[in-house]
Amino acid sequence: MSGSLVVVRRTPATAHGRSVRALALHGLAATGAGWRPYEEHAGPGVEVWTAELPWGQTGGSGWSLPGGDPAGWIGAALDEVPGRVDVLIAHSYSALLALEHLATAPRHTRPRGLVVVSPFHRRDPGDFHWDTAQHYLGIFQDVFDEALRLASTRVLDAGLRRDMALLVRDRVGPYGWLRFYDSYLRSPFLDTAALDLPVLVVAGRDDRFAPPEDAEALAGALPRARLSLLDACGHFPMAERPREFADAVLAFVNESVVGAEVR
Repeated sequence: MSGSLVVVRRTPATAHGRSVRALALHGLAATGAGWRPYEEHAGPGVEVWTAELPWGQTGGSGWSLPGGDPAGWIGAALDEVPGRVDVLIAHSYSALLALEHLATAPRHTRPRGLVVVSPFHRRDPGDFHWDTAQHYLGIFQDVFDEALRLASTRVLDAGLRRDMALLVRDRVGPYGWLRFYDSYLRSPFLDTAALDLPVLVVAGRDDRFAPPEDAEALAGALPRARLSLLDACGHFPMAERPREFADAVLAFVNESVVGAEVR
């Protein structure tokens, strides 16, 4: 499994002494490059690593076919980073998988803290209805459209960007969508009590894809979580509000990771 995983060191820490090692995981059909705006503001003492995961832009479709557990790739990504990962930062689909993986992972393999970004989470199976599935089928390509808008170095024609988003949707395919939705459907059964490590939940108040109510529900269910909702922000806080996002992560790291070591 780990042979197909590439982890790239992006931002060496500039502080003296031991740095905090963070591993950032992209969402569905994204890349590690999406974390660059955050890396620019991460702050001294934070060493940021990123992983190119099978459900990324260049990962193909094999990961989504029946017969495997995508959450296992979270453990593989953690294993690829030399030394212990202090803070795992996971966005969107990867956040779903990270929560599942860490809930059952041996404690000695866990990071010291977790940052969950734009999570999908429901507290009760009854929160899902037929129109929920219809809604996410209908807007599936919209999240890729938004990602393309944020990542582009020039203004793309809206029609061209829409066509590109549809191509991304088609590359992810029906099995990829089913993998995402199946993970979302399992979220009410997450063993939140087992996730007793410090957690920061970050979401945008204007997120059309993972509603901020999901982030609030998740933070309320976890034993040691705090919630940060960013104004005028959608599904990609690390790109839309990189400074505010980095400030929230750094405050969490200083109090819950560095501070915990001192105490």
